[in-house]
Amino acid sequence: METKGYAIGVMSRKTGVNIETIRYYERSEILPKPDRTPGGNRQYNHDQLKRLTFIKRCRELGFSIAEIRSLFEMVDGRDFTCSEVHDMTVSHLTNVKKKMADLKRMEFTLKNMVTECSSGDVPNCPIIDTLFAN
Repeated sequence: METKGYAIGVMSRKTGVNIETIRYYERSEILPKPDRTPGGNRQYNHDQLKRLTFIKRCRELGFSIAEIRSLFEMVDGRDFTCSEVHDMTVSHLTNVKKKMADLKRMEFTLKNMVTECSSGDVPNCPIIDTLFAN
């Protein structure tokens, strides 16, 4: 374990998480506020680096801040089973599949709108008409 802290820029480089996003995670209370140097600079420890990496991986998989908070509550309280984490992940997967189906419907609708449009120089536009339709 590292004894020296990491500055916020180092945390950003090591994890690929933007500095402002790191600050946001602190405000959201999923990343504990770090100690400060006598000059007031943030100094993160190794556990906070691991936690930020965990958050980034969760976000890449589409987990919400609330879902990440729930995962941390289980982990931090050491009060969870693999089955509970599995159930949460299955629920998240179900939501992802629903979003993908919604995106496919959007793609289909947009393709149809583009196909109907001649993209000419006339003032009538089937895309606008479709968007105004009831």
